[in-house]
Amino acid sequence: MTGPLPAPVREYVIELAAQTLADLPESDVPPSLVAVRRFKASRRAKAGAIPLAAAVDSEVFRGRVAEWIRRHQPELAEAADSADGPPPAAPPEKVAAVAYLLRVPHWPELVELAAAAAAEAEVRGRADEAERTIRRLTDQLAANQRSAAGELGQLREGLAAARVEAEEARRRLRASSDRIRRAEEAARESVAAAETARDAALAAGRDAESEVRRLRGRVAELESALAATRRDSRDSRSMDDARMRVLLDTLIASAHGVRRELDLPTMVARPADLLARGGDGPSSAPQAFVGARGRPDDDPTLIDEVLAVPGVHLIIDGYNVTKRGYGRLTLQAQRERLLSGLGALAGRNPDSEVTVVFDATAVVARPIGVATPRGVRVLFSRPGQLADEEIIRLVRLEPQGRPVFVVTSDREVAENSAAAGARAVPSAALLARLDR
Repeated sequence: MTGPLPAPVREYVIELAAQTLADLPESDVPPSLVAVRRFKASRRAKAGAIPLAAAVDSEVFRGRVAEWIRRHQPELAEAADSADGPPPAAPPEKVAAVAYLLRVPHWPELVELAAAAAAEAEVRGRADEAERTIRRLTDQLAANQRSAAGELGQLREGLAAARVEAEEARRRLRASSDRIRRAEEAARESVAAAETARDAALAAGRDAESEVRRLRGRVAELESALAATRRDSRDSRSMDDARMRVLLDTLIASAHGVRRELDLPTMVARPADLLARGGDGPSSAPQAFVGARGRPDDDPTLIDEVLAVPGVHLIIDGYNVTKRGYGRLTLQAQRERLLSGLGALAGRNPDSEVTVVFDATAVVARPIGVATPRGVRVLFSRPGQLADEEIIRLVRLEPQGRPVFVVTSDREVAENSAAAGARAVPSAALLARLDR
């Protein structure tokens, strides 16, 4: 194979090299990677990507990475070594990365398969996005056509009424003309009769002017009603606009990855803010659960991986977490301890959105003395409802395509969240991350 590795394969190669570097004895660390090893585990692969990639080209370091893979990732190593090719369910980019590091004979073919799979996924994603855009624009066009048809019908009704009123005015005008003619005939007979007829004609003219003014006022009322209808139509799209802006922020963060460096401001309103004011929204498509096979529930790196997803919304089942970790404390002390830890975690991940949901059955309003940390939203369930129901409503309010994770160990909440479009993370992982 010629040319650089595909981006997904290269990223996983660097990730495996970073994990191997953490387990190497001090004496076996290459000089170019001494500084990289001092980085935090969450930053080592990203901040040290260039020296790690250069070190992988060395046969000595690559051999140590291969030994680490065979010891810690035996399934991927077996899939890469298989002469029959990797299993259909195996991630092609991971299998290709492992094959590249192990230098199996057919590693170029596996890398090309991974590149083709990535290109196919990208094309499929673009096609799906184009289809969704066409469907959304078609729905908007149909809605606009229906609105225009309604407005046209109202205008036609108003025009018909105006025509009837104008015809009535013309009839009255013709009647006035008849009176004038009769008055003129009477004037030839008598000057007194002519003066009387002239006065009647003047009175009829004033009536006609009053009728015209009334018709003009009617037209002005119809124009005001049309303007009000258009304003109502714009207000009805406010929820769709808010969801579309959230999805646009997420797509931009995923495409460019520079939101944190540029310190871009957040949007005016998020769907969770609308839910706190009583809003509601549609659900997303179901997604899988978080966590790789063989990883323990209390692995704190799960939380770091979730918060590293651009534009992520992390929803936490408050009492499900606190009662597992701080069950001996009072409810208020449990809330204070959880929120204090989440404040520090949200401060290190400003690109994420963190929402904690508590049951309101034990409190009437937000407890006095519990300050909400910056970057953390605190919600209490509505009267007569549980936090579980509020979490599902919060997930369904998010737009399709935005990454949403729910921290809970309640199996029913996890399954309902997955059906609504979110992924579940065990509460033990968050407790382990806060205690680290």
